[in-house]
Amino acid sequence: MTVHKQPPDAITLEVIHNGLRSIADETFIALKKSAYSTNIKERDDHSTCLMDRRGRIVVQAERAQAIHLSSMSGHVRAVLAAFGVESLREGDIFISNDPYVAGGSHLPDVNFAMPVFVNGRLTAFSCNIAHHADIGGMTPGSMSADMTEIYQEGLRIPVVRLFREGRLVSDVLDLVLLNVRMPEERKGDYLAQVAACRLGERRFRELAARYSSDNIEMTFDEIIERTGRRMRRLIRMLPPGQYSFEDVMDSDGHGARDIKVKVAVTIQGDSISFDFAGTSRQVKGNINVPFADTCSMVGLALKGLLDPTTPNNQGVIDLVDVRAEPGTLVRPNFPAAVAFRTHTCQRIVDVILGALAPAMPEAVIAAGNGANTTAIFSGTDPRDGHRYLFLETLAGGCGARSFKDGKDGVQLYAANSANMAIEVFENSFPIRIERYEFVPDSGGAGQYRGGLALRRIYRTVAGDCLFVGSADRFTNVPWGLFGGGPGAAGRYVITDTNGTETTLDAKPAPVLVKEGEVIVVQSPGAGGYGDPNERNRKQLARDLQSGKYSGEFIERHYRRSIDELRAIQIDGMLDFEETLPHWRST
Repeated sequence: MTVHKQPPDAITLEVIHNGLRSIADETFIALKKSAYSTNIKERDDHSTCLMDRRGRIVVQAERAQAIHLSSMSGHVRAVLAAFGVESLREGDIFISNDPYVAGGSHLPDVNFAMPVFVNGRLTAFSCNIAHHADIGGMTPGSMSADMTEIYQEGLRIPVVRLFREGRLVSDVLDLVLLNVRMPEERKGDYLAQVAACRLGERRFRELAARYSSDNIEMTFDEIIERTGRRMRRLIRMLPPGQYSFEDVMDSDGHGARDIKVKVAVTIQGDSISFDFAGTSRQVKGNINVPFADTCSMVGLALKGLLDPTTPNNQGVIDLVDVRAEPGTLVRPNFPAAVAFRTHTCQRIVDVILGALAPAMPEAVIAAGNGANTTAIFSGTDPRDGHRYLFLETLAGGCGARSFKDGKDGVQLYAANSANMAIEVFENSFPIRIERYEFVPDSGGAGQYRGGLALRRIYRTVAGDCLFVGSADRFTNVPWGLFGGGPGAAGRYVITDTNGTETTLDAKPAPVLVKEGEVIVVQSPGAGGYGDPNERNRKQLARDLQSGKYSGEFIERHYRRSIDELRAIQIDGMLDFEETLPHWRST
């Protein structure tokens, strides 16, 4: 006779769910605080999650990166396919990074997964992924626009055991460290990932001891199914039909320009599909997107539009039907280069927003900065002889909303990394940050303006360094919606010691920067929303008086008297009701 186990009651289920989420959050913080590199310990370029025994994501840390969701899942599926459940043992830890054979994202993102056993039975996986400042390859930082195939981008790691039954497989670690720059820093980061895996395992066992592994496994199913039901219910509320939009990438750094990204979104009942037919073929440069990341971006866009509070788990991934022809920009064939796939990931979200604007005008936002404006510095500090390597991505403008201005200087969509503090930067590297500021006039005009871009100005103060940059939206600027204006373009500029400026392409080859020279890194702004003539006078007065917008910009785009706006007294925050559209006030 088959005995059907009863799932836990609603209250117990919610307590278990929150317990699982707290494990993911705790392991995220543990990895951050244990890491050596600034990219992880300061910029939070990592993610953690718990998966069930089948490799389905159950909970992800609240501060995790959306782009990492499908990659972590792909890693565990690759573990199960390569080794099978039967060969997994307590204390094993598996690593990989390859997008073509291990479900990965790009090579600097190294996945770790540890099977969790309760009473001798495989029950879950404790997982994490972190972006390492270097994984080898032809250029320091393992990310450069002159890369044209994945072999140039660094060490490709298939699914391998790093720990076998709790013991380090030292020859695997030795092989990895031999192929990367600054191996001591890399080793520290890898061991931080190991510690996070083990913490997740320990906390999961503690939770299972309290609520039983049977109850927890039934909770897994309910968490994922509940997310799916919630999303499908919201999809049914959308107007059925097909909605299309296209945009272009500036370039791939190797001659291809205005590279098309196109999507057709079809809504029917409680189903929704995303078809990227018409998107350009894969390119020589490294802005191609592994299909796992394309799926992550579709899930992110849909979740953000329907219900941002929906838990991020397998229910979101399973819901979306994503179609893309192999050999295209969003589903490249081996050995396409993918290091800077994040630029295209940003554009994937933008085209989905553009497509669904007619169906969801109140939910969508105008185009954001649409890039992952990158600055990588490497060299040897002549003051102590130590080699250094620093990577950061500069935030930019967020697209304006249907009821509010876009946010200034924030990471968007695929990127969720933190700001790098100037004090930490200057204490760690022989480079000084001379300015860090919003870029005036960089957010598009509208009833609600786009978010402002950021600008950092760096000066080398001790020795030469190699600068590697890669960005987008330097020529094709972020568009506005429903009459809103476009945001400003980004730029890279190097000024030598004689004051001569050299403007770089969005995806330049690595550049040697001499001691005393200056590098300007400016991200793109974002598009505005709605007719600029409908903008509230007090908001315009604040734009002018804050210095975020010049009188010339306001006169040109809003046709308002500058003297009149200067005379308006602005005290504290604007009344929220004063910023709402007319239809919301009636």
